[in-house]
Amino acid sequence: MKKLENIAITGELPSPKGVALAILEMCRRDDTTAAEIAHIAHTDPALAGRLIRHANSAAAGNGRPVVAVVDAILRLGLGTVRNLALGFSLVDQYQNGPCDGFDYRTFWSHSLLMALALQKFCALTHIGQPDELFACGLLSRIGCLALATAYPAEYTNVLGLNGPERTLTDLEQEHLQTDHNELSAALLTDWGIPGALVEPIYHHENPDASGFSEGSRPYRLVHLLYLAKRVADLGVAAENERSGRTAELLLLGGRIGLNCEELGATIDELVRQWHEWGELLKIPASALPPFAQVSAPPRPAESGSPAALRVLLAEDDPATRSMLETVLGGALGHSVMCAGDGREALALAIEAMPQIVIADWKMPGMGGLELSRALRATEWGQTIYLIMLIGGESEDEVGEAFEAGVDDFLAKPVDVRTLHTRLRAARHYVQLLAAWERDRAQLKHFAAELAISNRRLEHAAMTDLLTGLPNRRAGMTALAKAWSAANRSGQPLSALLLDVDHFKRINDSHGHAIGDNVLREVAQALQHSARRDDSVCRLGGEEFLMICQNADLKSALMAAERLRRMIEGLRIKAGGALIQTSISIGVASRETAMADADDLVNAADRALYQAKQAGRNRSCIYVQGQLRCNPH
Repeated sequence: MKKLENIAITGELPSPKGVALAILEMCRRDDTTAAEIAHIAHTDPALAGRLIRHANSAAAGNGRPVVAVVDAILRLGLGTVRNLALGFSLVDQYQNGPCDGFDYRTFWSHSLLMALALQKFCALTHIGQPDELFACGLLSRIGCLALATAYPAEYTNVLGLNGPERTLTDLEQEHLQTDHNELSAALLTDWGIPGALVEPIYHHENPDASGFSEGSRPYRLVHLLYLAKRVADLGVAAENERSGRTAELLLLGGRIGLNCEELGATIDELVRQWHEWGELLKIPASALPPFAQVSAPPRPAESGSPAALRVLLAEDDPATRSMLETVLGGALGHSVMCAGDGREALALAIEAMPQIVIADWKMPGMGGLELSRALRATEWGQTIYLIMLIGGESEDEVGEAFEAGVDDFLAKPVDVRTLHTRLRAARHYVQLLAAWERDRAQLKHFAAELAISNRRLEHAAMTDLLTGLPNRRAGMTALAKAWSAANRSGQPLSALLLDVDHFKRINDSHGHAIGDNVLREVAQALQHSARRDDSVCRLGGEEFLMICQNADLKSALMAAERLRRMIEGLRIKAGGALIQTSISIGVASRETAMADADDLVNAADRALYQAKQAGRNRSCIYVQGQLRCNPH
């Protein structure tokens, strides 16, 4: 990735203004407080309202609603507030611009939906802070806006050349000696976005070429960005392009554990939020139909014969209608329904779902063109093969018919051989449609199986098989989240490190099977005694960790003593004997001198070591570098 000063840009670039710029500068200081940021945010009522709304969104947590800007900032965190202020500032400034070929409003519409999708998928997969990634999604393609701002005329030409043969980044490099991904990364770095987020953003359009190690956080994040982008692509796609984009989304959703129904419900909810945020930011949002409707057009009913087709014939002339019905139904063996005008034909089409419609151009009431437009306006009608009967073959009539959505035409009077030829093409289309629907059904089944497998794998990767508790990896993830929440809210956080006393003696005396049973009994007791907001995990061996949110040192010590006495009272069966065991506990609470969650665990570990040295079956606390043990 290039630095901003190494990119040849001669024009103006997008930049934060006013209140957003002031917040950006204040967040660069280590001593900035939430109250100072709130004081600045109050000068921009629109920004203040957006921050409060975002803090109260479902992704921000299940706490009580906030009404004050300072509470919203505490809940979101200074880093997230900085990124949101930056994104909202750019949205407000760049609703239009000098580049004629660049659709500014569609760009922001796409960016908003991508931001919401990234936030939602992040909350589902626990890869990072959802609120922070909302801003990353909003700004992930800011390089496009930068090129449109710096090179308005040249970028219009580049966009005009964009097509399936060559990617937009290739064209940008050829004509402008940079591309929007390079420029996005350079701008985000210049604005203070962490490199751990910038690098996945740089690679998000081609995640397989990122070089990240499979399963690593950057690898998962870059693929999550790609999924969010594909959801946004679906949102701004033309109506006739939507169904073609759903197959990849089904597979991508399966990779993060979402089956077809869950993915559809998630996307539908995202579209609803997209419209709400679009009104707030004055950004257009398309009226996207439900995902199930986009991804699965209705399957036609099975025909009696493999070669037979369901044909709807709309013809007002009785003689022509009778002749065509005889040929279609008798000679060719198709199932034929007849209508005398367009309105009757439309009603029959809704009821019978024909595969082919043959309609006369001119009929009383509703003609063939109006019937064609009415059918094509529906999702199910877009899969029907339409043949128009035209009195002459003038170029104007043929052109108008195809613009109305007709697939083929026949000149009147109808030649039977020509009719047979046209129906062969129609049969081929129907067969391709049936094959496509079978493939789509198989793809849905595969995506559902993939989602189930991924959920099982994720559960297995985060669960201790012996005790059923979360394992060390899950526990450290929960502790990191609790640490971040405590940093934002200022609430206390405590950790209890527990160790089963003389566990090796139990294994040696009674065997490993009895030892395993002791661990299961202890784990079950710990889980049952934990508070609703506490998290318990097995770190390994006979060690367990309990994370106590919103608990100070005194409360944590009381909880530790309650646990110790409860385990001391357990009687575990070992054949004909009963085993009595005990635990030693190290207790530590978050202190200002602690840099991260690892420091908290290390403090609890030191306290645990002291408890074991003091004779076991007791609790020991860590306070400001000092260790104190309760007597047995």
